[in-house]
Amino acid sequence: MDKILDYGNGIKRFFRESRAEMRKVFWPTKKDVWYSTLVVIGLTVVVGFYLGLVDAILTRLLALFIGTAP
Repeated sequence: MDKILDYGNGIKRFFRESRAEMRKVFWPTKKDVWYSTLVVIGLTVVVGFYLGLVDAILTRLLALFIGTAP
């Protein structure tokens, strides 16, 4: 019986501590989320163009090296 009570007290403590920690969390504003989203989209586009350019250059170099230039 003591084991069951200890288990129940552990669950109560877990939820009590979880609730206390959730009160400490910094929740971003809608503006913060919007700007972060724009940064992620912008960086994704820039990296996509960069990788596309590198791929095109390496494809041409490999074609020249092999001798099957387009």
